[in-house]
Amino acid sequence: MGKASRVWTVFLLAAALGLLMAGAAAGAQDMGGWEIDGAYNKLYKAVEGDQLKVEVIKIIEVTPLPGMKPGVGLLVKDEGGSEMTVHIGPAWFVKAKDMGVRRGSKIKLKGVWVEIGGKEVFIASKFKDLSNDKEFKVRLTKNGKPFWAMTPAELAQEKAGD
Repeated sequence: MGKASRVWTVFLLAAALGLLMAGAAAGAQDMGGWEIDGAYNKLYKAVEGDQLKVEVIKIIEVTPLPGMKPGVGLLVKDEGGSEMTVHIGPAWFVKAKDMGVRRGSKIKLKGVWVEIGGKEVFIASKFKDLSNDKEFKVRLTKNGKPFWAMTPAELAQEKAGD
């Protein structure tokens, strides 16, 4: 092999390696503060789980902590009329149209209460529409692992259990 051929081969190998690395980086999801080991997720303590029945006032955008990518939430009121904010998950994962709720929907929520910026908010693990029993899950109830942090295989297994 001549010198020109070796230079060309090294160039092609370097280019291929660069493309592989770029592809791997592009495939990695920038979770924007919603990572499983991030500050926000560390607030979720599954052992402090709670459940409540509420009525949906509206679907809202939430940014739980400064610098996080936007998320989807619900503004709800409990049976006593008190309003509260519920965090569902990151907007790049949760689509409002897929949640199956709208203004006036009565739902049963499961999740945990946390304090963020001096306000109590509810981080949902799942909720059920009481009018049709449709359930929308975003975290494992037993340990709080968010669905958006699961591998495709774990997510498929969880969805198969529905």
